Amino acid sequence: MAQHNPARRNFVRRTALGMAATGTGLGLSGCSDDLKVSFLHGVASGDPLADRIILWTRVTASERKDVTLDWEIARDAAFRDIVHGGQYTTGPARDYTVKVDASGLQPDHTYYYRFSHENTRSPVGRTRTLPVGQVDQVKLAVFSCSNYPAGYFHAYAEVAKRDDIHVALHLGDYIYEYGRGQYASQDAAALGREVVPAGELLTLTDYRTRYAQYRTDPDLQAAHAQLPFICVWDDHEIANDAYMDGAENHDPGTEGDYALRRAAALQAFLEWLPIRSPDPDSLIETYRAFDFGQLLRLHMLDTRHVGRAKALSYADYMDPVTGIFDGARFTADLTAPGRQLLGQPQLDWLQAGLAGSSATWQVLGQQVLMGRMNLPMPLLTPTPQNPTISFGDYATLATAFITYQTLSAQLTAAGAPVTLENLMAAGMTATQLGLVNDPANQAIIQAPSIPYNLDAWDGYYVARETVLGLARVLDKNLVVLSGDTHNAWANDLEDMTGHPVGVEFAVSSVSSPGLEEYLPQEDPLQLAAGAMQLIPTLKYANTHLRGWMLVTLSPGEARADWYFIDTVKSRTYSQQLARSMKTLPGPGNQRLQDV
Repeated sequence: MAQHNPARRNFVRRTALGMAATGTGLGLSGCSDDLKVSFLHGVASGDPLADRIILWTRVTASERKDVTLDWEIARDAAFRDIVHGGQYTTGPARDYTVKVDASGLQPDHTYYYRFSHENTRSPVGRTRTLPVGQVDQVKLAVFSCSNYPAGYFHAYAEVAKRDDIHVALHLGDYIYEYGRGQYASQDAAALGREVVPAGELLTLTDYRTRYAQYRTDPDLQAAHAQLPFICVWDDHEIANDAYMDGAENHDPGTEGDYALRRAAALQAFLEWLPIRSPDPDSLIETYRAFDFGQLLRLHMLDTRHVGRAKALSYADYMDPVTGIFDGARFTADLTAPGRQLLGQPQLDWLQAGLAGSSATWQVLGQQVLMGRMNLPMPLLTPTPQNPTISFGDYATLATAFITYQTLSAQLTAAGAPVTLENLMAAGMTATQLGLVNDPANQAIIQAPSIPYNLDAWDGYYVARETVLGLARVLDKNLVVLSGDTHNAWANDLEDMTGHPVGVEFAVSSVSSPGLEEYLPQEDPLQLAAGAMQLIPTLKYANTHLRGWMLVTLSPGEARADWYFIDTVKSRTYSQQLARSMKTLPGPGNQRLQDV
């Protein structure tokens, strides 16, 4: 694992971004009307198409007045071959952000762009349009869950060093809404990453201020300046565990109307990210598609705000006196036909998009895990009948019961009685026999398996079956990209009959803590191994490292490479490629395999 020197990296980053292009870098520059401007938040591009792309920047102005900028896009970094340009006026109404839809471009070309006001120029950004026709290969860098106070954004820095990636996908939680001292902030002061504003985000000014802070991060700026982003939101762009008309982290009694909070949050998101909204009259409808020639169609979904019903909670199905879990009522609610995740308009749009595309790969870029992640109930939620147990202890217990069942079957087949003496003679230990004969352990082993995360597709049974059914009926090669969990996963996707439909590649977080923080008593390697043993369709898990994912698609395979950072708590760090998996196109190949 190569070590990285932060001082050298920062120097290279500043040079690469062209901060010294005018001899003044990003400093303030005087203008003829005494208005001074700077580009403290860098530049970005996004939502590329074959002939156009969104160019973004933000102006910091010395006076609260409108500012008119010049913009240019060229085939070379020196801007000797300028292909397009113009002017754009911004101001307080849009928080001084700039979004230009630069058109008239050539497919699959690299371009460079910049903004200027009088003698002050922005950093230079690099971007790329989408290919058309036959395409040999596309590489996507995938990110999720970047929490500023939780640690440094080294994953962005690593991607910014590469020039072989077509597009970056950000699958949500680009910012977090919490205030100082709240979630994942225990090291923020020591790291110099305490959030602003200090309180939780509620108003348009609050959300704008938080985006402005995130966009001063040099690693995030470097990644945006290096390649175009395609982004969707998840919950923390508004509030934790959001759904169609509310959120877990929103109290109407103390925080006001949720609809007003959501409108403010979405406005700031669309201002600060280089996203092309498909419907100017509806800020919430951001699901959209991108074609990379005949190789893949990327469907960017919203599984959070436009159609999601409120997530179920296991606590609502526990008898408050006996603690008995009402499995029948839970199952009925979980499988209710009207329980939506995408909403009907988005589902209709997805169906039309899948049916109308002849691309080799159909890729869903979305937020939450789609794979079936059922685990024994004692591992997830304790009850008087099913006390909680660690993964390690459960594995020991399961091994004892499997050994008992195996040896008992062998003794019976041989015509020998199943006695303690015969079991021990066959190899079972006294400790294992003690575990098997304990009624409490018997209750643990007999407890049902339930979804580990009801906020994911596991909590929306019919919605998942509908999407998987569409892919199967339409005979599509389905690849699902997921974020949200702060951990890395790879799943075979099967419909309710066990028929293979596609695969899921899920990325870890940029900086938000994973299961290593929620389950500190668990050995993360043992936890991952235990999860894969208990979930037949789970083929890979990493539950303790932060990082990013490289997805490479070609006519012959779809591959994921998981890159992990050893620490987000230090400026000095190392990166490693930890695992690579792939799937092949064609009937019967919708299964994961190691590379």
